[in-house]
Amino acid sequence: MVQIIKDSVDKSMSYKTYRELTNKLVENESTTGKDKSDDMVNYTKLNDQRMKRWDKTVKVSDNMKEEFSSLNNKQTWLVITESWCGDAAHVLPVLNKLAELNENINLKLVLRDENEALMNLFLTNGGKAIPKLIIIDEATNNVVNTYGPRPSEATKLVIDYKTKHGKLTPEFKQDLQLWYNKNKGQNIINDLKNLLTVSV
Repeated sequence: MVQIIKDSVDKSMSYKTYRELTNKLVENESTTGKDKSDDMVNYTKLNDQRMKRWDKTVKVSDNMKEEFSSLNNKQTWLVITESWCGDAAHVLPVLNKLAELNENINLKLVLRDENEALMNLFLTNGGKAIPKLIIIDEATNNVVNTYGPRPSEATKLVIDYKTKHGKLTPEFKQDLQLWYNKNKGQNIINDLKNLLTVSV
């Protein structure tokens, strides 16, 4: 496990590089991952726009800035993602804003389909759900926590809807996007703050 994580970190990219990659994919009408269908290409295009918006508009309160900037142990935040993933487009810009608050947080990204061994270590209910954040203590190389694929409130919405209707409909997915837009990343920030409190 330690070696798989180390290998993945070694070939990971920064958030800046990931954003450059998504921009290039949009220009070339392509996408990350094995499925290069029109749907996936369109999702990548949509997600690039979402990330552009969140990169500009995500706000972190002064209280939360204090919480994250006071973290004094070096951590790698390794995120498994793909450019077509709608949840990732909402989550990644928030993680980046938080990582920028503290030089002890090293945010790195890897693509799911290129890191199958890593993904298989961090399944969600047996599935390869993304984005998945793996928090690694740099001093010990231990995984201290994981997060994802969705913020806690969105996860509850998904579970409740699946319980009632059996599966997620296009209408629900639209409602979930509206929830993300309304919440403005605050649930993600709170979740991460609670994770860090548990990890320390």
